[in-house]
Amino acid sequence: MPRQVDHEARRRLIAEAVCRLADESGLEGVTLRDVADRAEVSMGAVQRCFRTKEEMLAFTLGYVGERIDARVRARLVRSPAQSAASALGHAAAEVALLREEHRAEARVWLAFVAQAAVSAPLAETLRANYAALHEVFARLLAEAAEGGAPTGPLGPQHEARTLLALADGLTTHVLIGHLTAREAQDVLHAHLARLWGNDA
Repeated sequence: MPRQVDHEARRRLIAEAVCRLADESGLEGVTLRDVADRAEVSMGAVQRCFRTKEEMLAFTLGYVGERIDARVRARLVRSPAQSAASALGHAAAEVALLREEHRAEARVWLAFVAQAAVSAPLAETLRANYAALHEVFARLLAEAAEGGAPTGPLGPQHEARTLLALADGLTTHVLIGHLTAREAQDVLHAHLARLWGNDA
């Protein structure tokens, strides 16, 4: 049993090294050797954890997605008395990665999104990550509707897709400097205000 725990801890250590490299220069030039050096482990240790670079990248993308999903869920648990509408706003803000402390994670996320466009395994992992977030958004929208809040003419599933796409897109706009984090927050809040039938 301890060997299994150590193995998983090492996989996460390697994933962290991949994230640091991706943050610095994207994924294009990342090699197993680079990752081993950054994680301060041997090449053999990396290869025992992952058979291929693609497998290592897919695990890392899943790891990043789990961290974002965990923050969204933790935010909801911390404020159980909040309305579903408020909870949805907090969850969408977490997904957009707008806070300064999440800027590096946003760069890593977008590096993986770009790579997923030409990698079927990464695209599959990314779809699973988005599906989990969509489920959270749709559930909160359904709860808001049950509480009497309007959730758009097309229903919770459609609005969840729209909100997830908006939050995800805002990440890019902030990273390239098209919007400031504050402007992106304003866009998100205006969308939610219209969704709930309030003035933006």
